[in-house]
Amino acid sequence: MDIKISGRHIEVTPAIRDYATEKVTKLPRYYDRVTHIEVVVSKAETHTFEVEVIVQAEHHTPFVAKVKGHDVYACIDGTIDKLERQLTDHKEIVRARKGKTSMSG
Repeated sequence: MDIKISGRHIEVTPAIRDYATEKVTKLPRYYDRVTHIEVVVSKAETHTFEVEVIVQAEHHTPFVAKVKGHDVYACIDGTIDKLERQLTDHKEIVRARKGKTSMSG
């Protein structure tokens, strides 16, 4: 699994990079077909940050979450929460689909 962390109009400090890496490495436990994760930290307006996390998974369009706020770490947590929900929901849909096809076949 590849992880890319970048910044727009902001330098990503080692502390932010480590925190984001620690958080995103937990995402594959919600859906095991994750292949690539990209984290983009940007400075939007005065004292406002935006964090966008894009998760690529096999055989699916990318999962995307964005959060704006005054604290970068809180924004990272917010995007992770959103992605956990998206990945869990998708996994349930895939499981339900597999269950239906195996029973009818």
